[in-house]
Amino acid sequence: ESRAANALNKEINIQWYIPSLAKPSDYTETKVLLLYAYNTKPVKISNIEIFSSMSMFSGHLWIPLARIISLREKLSNLKHQVEMLMQSSESLCSASEPTSFLEQNETLKIIPSEKAEMNIAKVHLDEKTEEMAKRCLSEVQALLSVVPVLSLPLTEIPFDVTLQSIATLEDMFDPANGCTITEESLFCWIISLFH
Repeated sequence: ESRAANALNKEINIQWYIPSLAKPSDYTETKVLLLYAYNTKPVKISNIEIFSSMSMFSGHLWIPLARIISLREKLSNLKHQVEMLMQSSESLCSASEPTSFLEQNETLKIIPSEKAEMNIAKVHLDEKTEEMAKRCLSEVQALLSVVPVLSLPLTEIPFDVTLQSIATLEDMFDPANGCTITEESLFCWIISLFH
C-alpha cells in the first residue's frame, strides 16, 4: 500500500509549483503556487474512483517568491538560534552535575534515540529568540492567512517551539521540496490559517 493512499494520523502535505505559463490574474511579480492537502482524521483510500471524505481538505495560495526566500532565510536563522540555546542549556546541565572521567567520555556519545528526543523537546526561549520567533511566525501567518485580521503581528507563540517544529517550518518554505507536517500543535496552527 502506498503512503499516498493512507494517512494514519492528522497530517498536512505541502507542495510548491512554479508554473511556466499559468500566471495569476494580478501578476506583477514572480509568484509560486502553494498546494496543500490535509486530513483531520485517519484516511485509507482503497478505490480512488468512489472515495469521498469529510475529513480531507485541499487548497492553494499564490505567494510571492521573494517573500518565501526571505522567510526561509529568517527561519534558518531562528533554527540556528534554537540549536545554540539547546546546546547552551545542555552544557549548563552537564556542568552542574559532577561526573567521573568515564561518565564524561560516555556523555560525548549521542545515541540516535536521545538526539531525536532532544529535537522534540520544548525549548525555553530567551527574550531575543522569542521576539525573533514571533516575527517569523507573524510573517508565516501573513503569507498563509486568507483572513486579513489574522495577519496582525503575533503577541504569543501559537505552538510549542521545538527544534523539530522550526526545522519543519523551514522545510515548508523550501520551494524546491515538499513537506509533511504531523506535529499536533503546529498542524492545528497551520490549518487555522487556511480557514
